[in-house]
Amino acid sequence: MPARAGFEIGGVTVAPGTRRTVDLPVSVLSDHTPVNMSVHVIHGRRAGPTVFISAAVHGDEVIGVEIVRRLLQLENLDRLRGTLLMVPIVNAFGFISHSRYLPDRRDLNRSFPGISHGSLAARLADHFMSHVVARCDLGIDLHSAAVHRTNLPQVRISPDNGEALSLAKAFGAPVVLVSGLRPKSLRKVAKEEHGIDVLLFEAGEALRFDEMSVRAGVSGILRVLHRLKMIPAKGIAKARTSPVICADSSWMRAPAGGLLRIFRSEGDVVASGDVLAAVSDPFGAVDAEVAAEFDGIIVGRTLMPVVNEGDALFHIAEAKSGAAAELTLESLAAQLRSDPLFDEDEII
Repeated sequence: MPARAGFEIGGVTVAPGTRRTVDLPVSVLSDHTPVNMSVHVIHGRRAGPTVFISAAVHGDEVIGVEIVRRLLQLENLDRLRGTLLMVPIVNAFGFISHSRYLPDRRDLNRSFPGISHGSLAARLADHFMSHVVARCDLGIDLHSAAVHRTNLPQVRISPDNGEALSLAKAFGAPVVLVSGLRPKSLRKVAKEEHGIDVLLFEAGEALRFDEMSVRAGVSGILRVLHRLKMIPAKGIAKARTSPVICADSSWMRAPAGGLLRIFRSEGDVVASGDVLAAVSDPFGAVDAEVAAEFDGIIVGRTLMPVVNEGDALFHIAEAKSGAAAELTLESLAAQLRSDPLFDEDEII
């Protein structure tokens, strides 16, 4: 059998059975500081799928960066079959400034496929798409909630996609949320222009680490890579139960402005009519309840105690069987808690 060819990226050839970090020049800051998009390439000795794992498409979503960092330390990847492209920070501009956006205030995940001579966001999108995404068979894109919100660990997939659903189940996050493809998003362009499925992992909040969310991400990615026969099963814990599949979701919004008192949290299974929170004005003259409008699971919520009328408070995903969903979430949460804790210096 002929030797496997090296993997070429950014003018660098990564030999089979080796790994290397390659810096892809993106731009230059106004003070002449160069900006790169760094890709860690693990090129296995044996043939297999090519998969990318990306984080910090939104610069303030740091949980994904920590997930990638921990993955890079694992021995499982030393015996990789295929090729893994890991980009811990796609949007270096936002990451440096602790911002979701780019300096031009554009959202990178609404700028794909991009164009090489367009805006800064368009150029970065084109760079990531051409050098990384378009060369892969599958992607796993890591996100968290926007600032002042938090998300239950969940995987989002496009509708009517059996293979993506199978991989999402293998990931083993508590919830799989079937959601449509948004215009100019990475998921939509990767699928419609290149035929590449992207699993979108959502967990935790912006600018904060959350140990359970990080563990869910690391374990889930390893399960997917094993499902693709890229890594052996050794050291990978099987999910104790299948995730809850949710086909629809909606936000419960503040009926009035004021001070928010929250009674339920992310991961709670709720029934239609359950009181989730109350909003009161600073004088206590108004006290408006916020109730669930349907049966489901709270997959995201606000962290702000001060709200305006119409603010998004609770993101609820519909679940067919509340009792079954509760058992599933309890089992998966218990599994995450039973994983060994990382030392504090490993987390920070």
